[in-house]
Amino acid sequence: MPLILVADDVDANVELLVDQLETLGFQTVIARDAPSALATCLDRRPDLVILDVSMPAGDLGVIDRDAGFEVCRRLKRDARTARIPVIFVTALGDTSDRVKAIEAGADDFLTKPHHRLVLNARVRALLKLKGATDALEESLKRLRELQKVRDDLMKMIVHDLKTPLTSVLATLEMARDGDFGALTPPQARALSDAEGKAEDLLALIEDLLEVARIEEQTITLQPEPIAPAALLAEIVYDWGLRFKQEGATAQVDVADDAPVFRADKVLLKRVLSNLVQNALTHTAGPVNLALGARADANGILITVTDDGPGIPSEYQEIIFRKFERVRAANAPRVRSSGLGLTFCRLAVESHGGRIWVKSAEGEGSTFYVQMPIAPIEPPRAMSRTGEFTVPSTVHV
Repeated sequence: MPLILVADDVDANVELLVDQLETLGFQTVIARDAPSALATCLDRRPDLVILDVSMPAGDLGVIDRDAGFEVCRRLKRDARTARIPVIFVTALGDTSDRVKAIEAGADDFLTKPHHRLVLNARVRALLKLKGATDALEESLKRLRELQKVRDDLMKMIVHDLKTPLTSVLATLEMARDGDFGALTPPQARALSDAEGKAEDLLALIEDLLEVARIEEQTITLQPEPIAPAALLAEIVYDWGLRFKQEGATAQVDVADDAPVFRADKVLLKRVLSNLVQNALTHTAGPVNLALGARADANGILITVTDDGPGIPSEYQEIIFRKFERVRAANAPRVRSSGLGLTFCRLAVESHGGRIWVKSAEGEGSTFYVQMPIAPIEPPRAMSRTGEFTVPSTVHV
């Protein structure tokens, strides 16, 4: 049976409440003053507390007239007792008392003399709500445990895959280079194809490990001064051969007010390269790219714009989630791990920045990378059981 704490210093009130509650099928425990009420809550963990407003305050540092409010405040501040419902039952009917009770965190308020059936209804309603809240908390706890087990298993498998895959790549490269004898053209093409697929798999493993490191806040940033024009010029140069092969074009437009900023250049180049690669691989024909940078109220804003198939509005948030993949109706079918934009989001947020997209289906996309002038400690976001968590500690 549910256990209810009755905290009141008037014997007649205690006897009445205990009799009513036990008649209704509840167990009761009694406290005669504020310190005893707190101690009993920590020791017995009742399912509900019925508090009088005025009772001996003991060493709680408040007057007796406010002792019940102080007990409620302390119960609600303590994680061990915060979810225990509290009902104030008092002869004081002043509005200010009700306001104080609400501010203290009370779940309900009854004025003496109270009706037994009303007390029963309110107690049962709060117990039902507490049961649902406890069940939800337990489900969330289990979900977190399961996700941790899944993530740990994934990391273990990924680590175990990396070593043999590296050996496979080395063997394929030696065979392709003729170290084991001359190859016919079909054999050379087959080995080159196998080597390319193995390299794709190794890149996926590296993405998984990198995302895990950022999520676990173990990545160490290596910030350095970056000139926006030079950075975007490097990106275009690095992708020059691929642009030529794909028939793509790229333009760079850096505003005069674009500031020099500090960031981990390796991570940021990977972010921008991922955005360029997405534009190339998700567009059926030659794509036109525009890379830009300008000053922003929060630092600098870098943009990557394409004239590809675009992204439907309902998918513009979920594409940054882990393993989420979206394909527009007129986009080519490509293999994707669903980790590229996840990495981009986590890498940018590890600097205290932000990334988002604006797009219309059939009209291309613009990805925005907002970076501070120097890495800052970003705020805590959602937990991993939701969408993402932003690292609360960044080593700079």
